Amino acid sequence: MKLSLPATLVACALLVAPPAWSQIRVGVISSATGPSAEIGIPQKNTVALLPRWIGDLTVEYIAYDDASDPGQTISLFKKLIGEHRVDAIIGPSTAPGAMAVLSLVADGGVPLLTPVGASAVVLPMDEQKRWVFKTAQNDSLLAEALVAHMKKTGMRTIGFIGLADDPGDSSGDNWLQEFSARAQAAGLALAVVERYRRADQAVSGQINKLIAARPDAVLIAGTGSSALLPHISLIDQGYKGAIYQTSSAATPDFIRLGGKKVDGAFMAGSLMLGIKEISDANPSRRLAQGYITTYEKLHGAKAATFGASIYDAGLLLQRVIPEALKRSRPGTAEFRAALRDALEQTKEFVVTQGVYTLSPADHAGFDKRGVLMMTVRDHGWRLIGE
Repeated sequence: MKLSLPATLVACALLVAPPAWSQIRVGVISSATGPSAEIGIPQKNTVALLPRWIGDLTVEYIAYDDASDPGQTISLFKKLIGEHRVDAIIGPSTAPGAMAVLSLVADGGVPLLTPVGASAVVLPMDEQKRWVFKTAQNDSLLAEALVAHMKKTGMRTIGFIGLADDPGDSSGDNWLQEFSARAQAAGLALAVVERYRRADQAVSGQINKLIAARPDAVLIAGTGSSALLPHISLIDQGYKGAIYQTSSAATPDFIRLGGKKVDGAFMAGSLMLGIKEISDANPSRRLAQGYITTYEKLHGAKAATFGASIYDAGLLLQRVIPEALKRSRPGTAEFRAALRDALEQTKEFVVTQGVYTLSPADHAGFDKRGVLMMTVRDHGWRLIGE
């Protein structure tokens, strides 16, 4: 049996240039293999689309695969900070990985732009988290949108089923916590809570309990195609209520493998998912469409929001590096601190998935302009009208 190294070097020095030219170094860590590969592969692929020049300086991207293992994430961060002496890091793909390296980026004084959904990586703000910035909507923001839609459509009781062992960024305990708090505040009752594991082949017991509780709707907190098992089981066992998914289900495989059985599912997610229906007046539309077109031409695969979060990190660095250069040169602690300070001053900056406004207290930056309610129809996610 052929074994793959858990920390495969996916692409080192994607920009090949003499050392004197590679003046800015950016580390990138994604989960291109392992359980979170559905998220990590589009992120790894997006590295090829990141800016190669910022001003008159070239950018070298040093990219690694952590194999969905937080232990490997830690080792690779140490390598990037200690050996490669990077000026910034983009990644990792999962919330457990991001949480595991908070002290490393703080001790190293290296800005981290992470694409995970869990708000815990930036809240509550403290000395460690002041070096961390998010390039994906907080799960709390998405949960608010789901609860608002449930309330508007007359839902009163909600069932929940989520992964118990998920290494990804937007399911399991985090989503239960974010959703239940907002559901309670809105007067929605959480009728039943069930869990399942990624390796499960059947969830009939959990589904029977959900159906027996007769909730008006069920929220499934899974990642990628793992969100399909409870969804299809609910349909097969005759559940007639509404089914909601989290944004981590927004993968091409979810639609492809789910087929007709996922029609009518609801989700709050990035406006990039509804790009075909978004007005040209939306400031993100041109950027999002450009990313999608370039990605799909280069890789021959559908673009995903997970990759767009990496692309947006590149756009943010492209914006703030010229400001940081006014204070110091790349490769120095002063330059890394200047990058961090410049990121905090970002105001109304348009990216593929919305508009960023950051501050010393807010390192997430997205507001409701980047969140849309969608439903599955005609083999894709479609916007829900007012």
